[in-house]
Amino acid sequence: MGGCGVKPLALILRSEIRLALHQIGDSTIIVLFFVLAAVLFPLGIGPEPKLLPQLAPGVIWIMALLSAMLSFERLFTPDYEDGSLEQLAICPAPLEIIALAKATAHWLVTGLPLIIASPLIATLYRLPDTGYSVLLTTMALGTPAISLIGTAGAAMILGARRGGVLLSLLVIPLMLPILIFGAAAIDAAVNGLPVRQHLMLMGGFLLGSLVITPLATAAALRQSLE
Repeated sequence: MGGCGVKPLALILRSEIRLALHQIGDSTIIVLFFVLAAVLFPLGIGPEPKLLPQLAPGVIWIMALLSAMLSFERLFTPDYEDGSLEQLAICPAPLEIIALAKATAHWLVTGLPLIIASPLIATLYRLPDTGYSVLLTTMALGTPAISLIGTAGAAMILGARRGGVLLSLLVIPLMLPILIFGAAAIDAAVNGLPVRQHLMLMGGFLLGSLVITPLATAAALRQSLE
């Protein structure tokens, strides 16, 4: 990332998105993994017409979580290896802003494509029409939280050996509430039950992540640079 100086969040975000778009192949692989893994899943259980709609909420959310995990390990590694993080650490711009920009750029090039692809998976699994709007709503609430938590995890394992395994152990337990409430909201919508409570819990989780994870990410980056 660029040199030192006070930059508004929008400028930092623009720089991060530009860097992320240079690795657009990684985003394509993530979306392909999401789609292919979800398509292959029924082969293990058989294409039962009545069973597939019941599996759809859980499968979509599990695959979305695992797909997002593919890109976290190297989120800060290029900046760490070329010395950019050291420059950022001495800049007037807070590391919390850098962390938020990283998470936002990750969501734009990874989370947003997963949201766009999710209705395709829902169609393949014959999800009832009543579940589509809730599916998109839960994905819109859940994927940013996944990006925020994953960004914090990526900062914590920076420079560690076998960082991918450690990253999974750190962040997957924290992401489980997103998976649980997201799948439960879709299932409730399909069965004609209220979904407001599930959506409010997911919204609260997102707000909490938005407040806590930039602080945790910045602290982990400072520790890695000491």
